[in-house]
Amino acid sequence: MQTAVIFLLMAQGHTIPLLDIENSLLKPWPKSHIFISDFFLGWTLESCRLFGVPRVVSHGMGVFSMAVSKSTSLNIPSELKIPFTLNIGDIPDVLLNGDQNEPSVRLLMELEEADVNSWGVIVNSFEEIEGDCVGAFEANYCNEAKAYCVGPLLLYDELDQELDAAYIKWLDKYAESNRSGSAIYVSYGTQTHLSNDQMDEIAFGLEMAGHPFIWVVRSKTWAPPDGWNERVKEEGLVVYDWVEQRSILAHPSIGGFFSHSNGVPLLTWLVLGTEKVVNAKLVTMGLGAGLVVPQRDVGGEKIMTIDRGVICKRMKELMEVEKGRKVKETAQELGQLARHAVEKGGSPKKLDELIAQLTNNM
Repeated sequence: MQTAVIFLLMAQGHTIPLLDIENSLLKPWPKSHIFISDFFLGWTLESCRLFGVPRVVSHGMGVFSMAVSKSTSLNIPSELKIPFTLNIGDIPDVLLNGDQNEPSVRLLMELEEADVNSWGVIVNSFEEIEGDCVGAFEANYCNEAKAYCVGPLLLYDELDQELDAAYIKWLDKYAESNRSGSAIYVSYGTQTHLSNDQMDEIAFGLEMAGHPFIWVVRSKTWAPPDGWNERVKEEGLVVYDWVEQRSILAHPSIGGFFSHSNGVPLLTWLVLGTEKVVNAKLVTMGLGAGLVVPQRDVGGEKIMTIDRGVICKRMKELMEVEKGRKVKETAQELGQLARHAVEKGGSPKKLDELIAQLTNNM
């Protein structure tokens, strides 16, 4: 029996209508389709039911953070083992106190209902790092749905050519001068918006730390403080355009990052919202692959603006002291586990297992 696997993912908020796809594919492959659709395309569940086709939901989040958020939003007791203290403030407020009359909350509830009623789940993770969490995650789903860890997806398409980009050439000079691992990559993604005051503190913290850095800035209103560019000179590079992040993280000059990838240790900052706070705690406190920039003062009050001295101190700890060395070793070990999961066929086999199981049930 032939099996057609159809992927429907978010693409700038637009997707191809499901019925148009079905009309073109029902003739050659009747009753042998698998629909893998993004979590945010909850409407595909009802369409799949209409055609008698199993819907597999695809998630970009990790198993652990999803198990936490689902057990919270669905009020389901969880057997998830949490290797650190998880505070109420770490959970997105929409999951705890969301007003069901709010359109955004109502939409989230509808997406959640479609999610847990899907036939199966694809997760961008791998069992060597989150295998112990899979059972607790699956417990939130109906009809004994199974989760298939097929990641990390970025390793399926390794970069096979060097970029001729200015920021890569800037990094090359540190590797060529025996300063590998000396630079810090700073980026907060496209969905995090920081105040200009906080951007100033980051700039001064980077200057005080004294390490080379490449900083991707998305703000349209912030400008470096007077004299800052002259003081950091060529030891700092601020980029306002899009960058190929994997190439930066894979560069031997990079020794630390505010995120995770390529076996580079993290310096996490718990101001990112959504599931990122839980992810940050898992990586730093659970796995030991990074350090946290504290967001609360000695009295437990939330700090609205992180001081440059705190940022500098954490950067130096990551890049210079014994604590940072251990974190780097752990991050590199996890990076090797990720590559091994893909190279040995572990994660790809999960996708083959999913297709084989669906095919046998048809």
